Amino acid sequence: MKLAHRLRGAAGALLIAAACGPAGAEAPPTQRASEPPHAATAAAQVVIEAYGDSTTLGISCSEGHCGPRPQNAVAYLQDALHASFGERVSVVNLGVGGTMAYQLRDGTDRAHSLPWAQRLAASDAQIVTINYGINEVMHNQTPEQFYEAETALVKTALALGKQPVLQTSNPMPDGRLNARLAAMVAMTRRVAAEQHVPLVDQYAYIAGLPDWQTMMSDGAHPKPELYRLKAGQDFRVVDPLVRRLLAASS
Repeated sequence: MKLAHRLRGAAGALLIAAACGPAGAEAPPTQRASEPPHAATAAAQVVIEAYGDSTTLGISCSEGHCGPRPQNAVAYLQDALHASFGERVSVVNLGVGGTMAYQLRDGTDRAHSLPWAQRLAASDAQIVTINYGINEVMHNQTPEQFYEAETALVKTALALGKQPVLQTSNPMPDGRLNARLAAMVAMTRRVAAEQHVPLVDQYAYIAGLPDWQTMMSDGAHPKPELYRLKAGQDFRVVDPLVRRLLAASS
């Protein structure tokens, strides 16, 4: 069934299934006796962690109220990956509203997280997506500061054996702010090119949609229908990465 059909409807709750065999069952011939039951199945799991700001968390606004919605890009991506691979693939939403790339790097975001290197060293994720830029504009960060922070995030992820996937921010309806955001987007594209990592260019994709502003819930956050379209772009980049990881572990 095609992705477009799979992306319709609300995404289900994130489930990571742990298969358990019947008590006393013998290990399959390909499994060592010293291994825990279904160790081979566990090894075939792919974990994706999604880092970013409120547009990763999934905030949307309606009737003057803004808050996280279950219909967000990460949830829609999980739904699409489940449709293709079942529960062998899970996506964990670690977006934190109001945060910037340097705060993820330093461990100073609102979630009071560990510094990036420590956090990733303790993570089981094989793929990490990174989505920042809007708050950098709102807090008067320079493009150079943003470039340095994203470069550090990517280099650390690569050094720890993770596959980073950079995402540009969705555009903003305000022309003045959007022009400043374009400078941040250019830095994300530059980091992806220099570090040879995959890029999901949401900014370019959404800016090319007719009347994309009508799919924004406010000046920064998409409506659910735009989050669904964003997830389609994420899936196009993430799907081949997941296929390679699953093939390598089989």
